[in-house]
Amino acid sequence: MYAEERQQAIAQLVTETGRWSVNDLASRFRVTTETVRRDLSTLERIGLVRRVHGGAVAGDRLAVIDTAIGERDIAHADEKDRIAQAAVSQLPAAGGSVLLDAGTTTSRFAAALPSDLSLVVITHAVPVAARLAARGTIDLHLLPGRVRPTTQAAVGAGTVAALGEVRADLAVVGTNGLTLDYGLSTPDMEEAAVKRAMVHSARRVVVLADSSKIGVESPTRFATIDQLDVLVTDDGIDPEDRAALEKAGIEVIVA
Repeated sequence: MYAEERQQAIAQLVTETGRWSVNDLASRFRVTTETVRRDLSTLERIGLVRRVHGGAVAGDRLAVIDTAIGERDIAHADEKDRIAQAAVSQLPAAGGSVLLDAGTTTSRFAAALPSDLSLVVITHAVPVAARLAARGTIDLHLLPGRVRPTTQAAVGAGTVAALGEVRADLAVVGTNGLTLDYGLSTPDMEEAAVKRAMVHSARRVVVLADSSKIGVESPTRFATIDQLDVLVTDDGIDPEDRAALEKAGIEVIVA
């Protein structure tokens, strides 16, 4: 499990139960107590938990956590790993450019990028940028904007404006929901605006979504189904859904 996933899962546990001890969290996530203390310090800085002697309690900002927590937690971790690995096949040739969205699956995809392939990567996701910053073969560009604590991604007018000046070979995006009628959707309007700009700024669009997202509609649409070129998902996809998506002209890759 990646650090940001563990931190989001810890925040969710504290939200649900009110308090967790350092020792219990270390046992739960199979990490050292020092790792847990670092995680709690990170979460305390953004107001998601408040550290107390021996553990943590709910912070003042827990009420504003949206469904991005669910998107980024440990659910469907194996499926996300397979999806990320399978999506590598969609990368452009050496020297190509990729717009990379925020999310746990896209973060896994970033980690799976071949070490010998030179790419231009443009992202608004702080965890993705951190994962790629030391890669000598990656020409990394981090988009401007206000960073949302719940998704650790830059959003706002500055982010969207910057994307308006970009033309990338490929956009790799995540989604909270995908249906034929409504398209691709997410809960937050600012996140949706950035995703929409990414879709418009790329020659090809690949969506990474585990099968639990298919058939789901979130409040804010950021792309219609005809703007999607490839869906990479897991083998939990309903055969009827897959057939309908392929009939609509989408390439479906099952990991």
